[in-house]
Amino acid sequence: MTMIKTKDLHKKYELGKGNHVHALRGVDMDIDKGEMVAIMGPSGSGKSTAMHLIGCLDKPDSGEVYIDGNRVDNQYNGTLTRIRSREIGFIFQGFNLIPTMTAVENVALAAEYAGASKRDAHDAAKKAIEQVGLKDRMYHRPSELSGGQQQRVAIARAIVNKPGVILGDEPTGDLDTATSHEIMDMMRDINITTGTTFVLVTHNPEVAEACDRTIRMRDGEVIDDGRESKPESRDLDDELMEVGG
Repeated sequence: MTMIKTKDLHKKYELGKGNHVHALRGVDMDIDKGEMVAIMGPSGSGKSTAMHLIGCLDKPDSGEVYIDGNRVDNQYNGTLTRIRSREIGFIFQGFNLIPTMTAVENVALAAEYAGASKRDAHDAAKKAIEQVGLKDRMYHRPSELSGGQQQRVAIARAIVNKPGVILGDEPTGDLDTATSHEIMDMMRDINITTGTTFVLVTHNPEVAEACDRTIRMRDGEVIDDGRESKPESRDLDDELMEVGG
């Protein structure tokens, strides 16, 4: 079943009077429930713009975006805020943690934004922190955590509301190779055990290799959706070995 569908997405940005750039030129994507998909392309290919539209962070000039069968590009801002807080999780390259809050407080804040009470949000945050292996670090602030640990907190924040979709913008971009492998192992495990759909924008071919398939973009268009080269079946142990090198 399809989790994410885009139809003929167009988006341009005005750089000045009479000057604009076409970020997307008729992008069609279909991503199945439970897939882990990478989006790759050179700078300016439109991959980040596509992710922003899928994540309801922006609206297309034309075209349609569907999440789990529901059209979202034509919704009001209040509805889009609810979708972002409850149905989509975000993982960013720079972690985007609040420095004055502990790990568990950062994660709980996402649950509160989604409507949970403080007590329920804290309980959910503790479970999410434990799920990413940071039980003994949940009361540390970001400055007391390594880059890999901060990204684990960011992953906990992304999964705390049990969204159907998690979007990652260069989620391993600020990490060394070994830590990048650990983070990919963790995301892959979450993907498989929970059935959550992952879409990762990346320049890293090792990240793309760990995914089910890679959508390649250039000049605002999809030039390869990766379906023809997608293996019919893959063994989890083999996938994790590939990620680990």
